[in-house]
Amino acid sequence: MTHGCLLMSPDFDHMPDMPSAPNNRSGADSEPSPNPGGGIKSTHGGLVTEKFLPEDKASQLVTDAVVAAAHPGTVEDLEVKDAHVIFNTVWNDLEEEIGHENLRFAKELILLGGAPGSGKGTNSEFISKVRGLTCPPIIVSDLLNTPEARRIKEAGGMVGDTEVVGILFRKLLEEDYRDGCILDGFPRTRVQVECLHLLIQKMNQLYREYHTTPLAINFRKPTVHAVVLFIDEKTSIERQLLRGRKIAEHNERVALEGDGEIIELRPTDLDPIAAKRRYRVFKEKTWDALQSLKQIYHYHFIDADGAIADVERKIRSELDYQSSLELDPETYDAVRGLPLATEIGVHARQELVRRLDSYELEHRELFHKVISVIEHRFVPIIQRHAIAGLAIINSEDHLFDDPLALAMVIDIFAERGFRAVANINLDETPDHFDLETGKITCKTKKIFRFQVRFEGSEIRRGGR
Repeated sequence: MTHGCLLMSPDFDHMPDMPSAPNNRSGADSEPSPNPGGGIKSTHGGLVTEKFLPEDKASQLVTDAVVAAAHPGTVEDLEVKDAHVIFNTVWNDLEEEIGHENLRFAKELILLGGAPGSGKGTNSEFISKVRGLTCPPIIVSDLLNTPEARRIKEAGGMVGDTEVVGILFRKLLEEDYRDGCILDGFPRTRVQVECLHLLIQKMNQLYREYHTTPLAINFRKPTVHAVVLFIDEKTSIERQLLRGRKIAEHNERVALEGDGEIIELRPTDLDPIAAKRRYRVFKEKTWDALQSLKQIYHYHFIDADGAIADVERKIRSELDYQSSLELDPETYDAVRGLPLATEIGVHARQELVRRLDSYELEHRELFHKVISVIEHRFVPIIQRHAIAGLAIINSEDHLFDDPLALAMVIDIFAERGFRAVANINLDETPDHFDLETGKITCKTKKIFRFQVRFEGSEIRRGGR
C-alpha cells in the first residue's frame, strides 16, 4: 500500500482579529472606518452606529494603507536569511541525531500552495486519491504551534524560515511518508525554496550513494510536483469571510443545542482587514517563491476560481501518472520498449479491418469454413448463455489445427463485438493395454477451448 502525506499552504493559519484604523473620537461626525465584522462604524455626536455590508463591499473598503497601518512590521524580518546556513544547521543536527543512513525522505513530494481561500484543504484529499497517497497531509501551519510561532501568526505574519525548515524536515523523516507526501504551506519564501533545492540535492546524493547497495529501496530518486491553486484578491477575501461566518454560525448552534463539536474559528476570517493582509502577505512573499519552482520541478498552475468539480478535473489532468518523469531512470529504460495500452488501441480497429480483408482475399476457403463453424456450432451455444454473457465452447475440429484458423475466430468475434480467447488442451485417454507387459498406451486428444464474452442480458429475474 502506498503511504503519503500532504504539505499544505497557510490557507488555515490561526490569526487574531486585526485592529481597525483609528476612529475620530471627537464630538464631530467622522468618516466611516472599516469594521472587523464586515460593516462600517460611524460616530455621530458620540453615538456609534454600525451597518453591515456585503463581503464584496467590505473588501473594497480595505485599502493597502489601512492594512499597512495595522501591521507596520513583523518579527520574522529580524531572522537570519541565509538559506545555506539554515539548511546546513538543520541537516547536520539531523545527521548527528539519527545517523547518515537513516536520512530517508519521501520518494514523492507534492508542494501544495495557494492564496488564502483557494481551497487547499478542500482539494488535498482529492490530490491524495489521484496520487495514491494514504497518509493525511502535512499542514505546515499546524506544525508551528510553539508560543513564538503562534505569536507571529497572530500578528498576521509568517513563522521564520529556520523554525519551519527544522520542524518540517524532522516530520518528513517519519516512516509513514516514505512513498509520498503532500506539503501544504511549503515553501512560502525564497529562503524556503532554496532550502528545498538543497534538500533535493542531498536526496539525489543519497540516491547515488546507496543505489547499488541493499539499502537502495530507502533512497529512491525524488520526484517533486508543485501544485499552485490561484484565485484573485477579491475572491480570496470573500471566501475567507464566508468561511468565518459559516464557522461562527455552526459554533453558535453547537453552543445552543449542545450537539456537535466546536470548530476553531480564525479571527482573521471575521476581519476584512486581516483577510486582505493575508492575501497581501501571500502575494508579496509567497507568490514569487512558488513561481520560481517552475524552473526546476514539475509545475502545475490550477485556476481554482470555479466549482469544486471543475477544479478537481483540472487537478486530475495535471497530475496524471507519467512514467518517464516518476520512475527511476533505469526502471524506465527497462520497460520503455513495451507499447502503451493507449498506443495499441489507437490503430486497433484499422488493423482488424486489414486482417479481415486479407483473410477474404488471400485465404478465402479457410476463412469461410471458419465462419460456417462459428455460425452453425458456436452461435447456438452462445445464444443459450445470453443472460450470463459468457460461453465456453469445446471443439475437436481439426480445422483449428491451423493457427491461422484460430486467429480468424478471434478476429471474427472481435468484429461482431465479442471478446474471444482460444486455448489448446491436450487430453490423454487409455487406448491399448498390453496383457504381457502391463504397458498402457494412451491416445492424445487435442481439444480447442474458446471463451466468448459479451454484454449479458438485462432480463429481470425473480420478480425484481
